[in-house]
Amino acid sequence: MIARDALLAPLWPSRRIASASPFRTAECAAAIAAMGLLVVAAAMPSDRDASPAAASASPSVSTARNPGREYDFGAYLGAPYHYPSDFHLVKPGVSDLTIKNVEWFTKPFDNPLYYGARIQRWLEGGRLGMMLDFTHSKAYAPMEPEKTFEGTLDGKPVPPKAKVDDYFDKLEWSHGHNMLTLNGLIRLPSLGIISPYAGLGAGVSLPHSEIHLKTDPHRTYEYQYAGPTAQALFGLELRLRTGSIFIEYKFTTADYWGPLTGRNGTWLPIDMWRQFSRWWSGEPPPNGWAGAKLTSHQVIGGFLKRFVPNTPTAP
Repeated sequence: MIARDALLAPLWPSRRIASASPFRTAECAAAIAAMGLLVVAAAMPSDRDASPAAASASPSVSTARNPGREYDFGAYLGAPYHYPSDFHLVKPGVSDLTIKNVEWFTKPFDNPLYYGARIQRWLEGGRLGMMLDFTHSKAYAPMEPEKTFEGTLDGKPVPPKAKVDDYFDKLEWSHGHNMLTLNGLIRLPSLGIISPYAGLGAGVSLPHSEIHLKTDPHRTYEYQYAGPTAQALFGLELRLRTGSIFIEYKFTTADYWGPLTGRNGTWLPIDMWRQFSRWWSGEPPPNGWAGAKLTSHQVIGGFLKRFVPNTPTAP
């Protein structure tokens, strides 16, 4: 029991004991039902499957059992685990704070859900491909457990032991720990309609930061560019007639370092433009900088809708 609780604590914190609201239950059920309907749609035959050309198609035409050149559009849900890491906050001449070994909660099934979306392109022969992958994960600092503190805050030394709640009203990336990556893919030898694949990619971290010190009158609540990210993945694709169901393991790492602006953001393009404008003008963030390294195991499952380019036929 103790081992199980320790393993699952980052996903379902023990302090959250209230039962889910009817609205939240309905929301989760609707999301699962929508994914189920899309999977059923992917399994249904299309006009291409029923046409005479399909029966005599060359091996270069992508089918369920013979992957070839194709485009895939997909979505997924999942659950991550973040390794504990140090949180840093620096405001030159004022604060230089470190909170050691923060055990980040993920809460993948709380609103907003953990989710992702991707676009894939497989090249001729179906062996090599590329993917643009967006992942919306989350990271919450536990507020109640006592942690090790080091350094200074607002010019004063912090005690060696304290709670995050003693100094912060909010410390999280809950809307979320967003990663956008460009990945190279390789398809491994298939086993019938089961097609293993692997990939490697890199990109940018675009978190929605929510950081609010008790001593600051304003919180930082906005989308930000916070540094590079990278991921490695391995998955199994169950190829149906016009789409696929897949399960996948991903290992991701992101080194956050974002400005504490003390402002409420709006939506991602506007927040990105404001951050770029401040950087271009050389304006320092009024409350300093903050960040952490988020290294994660992630297990996901979802669906892909397949689009196969038309192959010219001989006259």
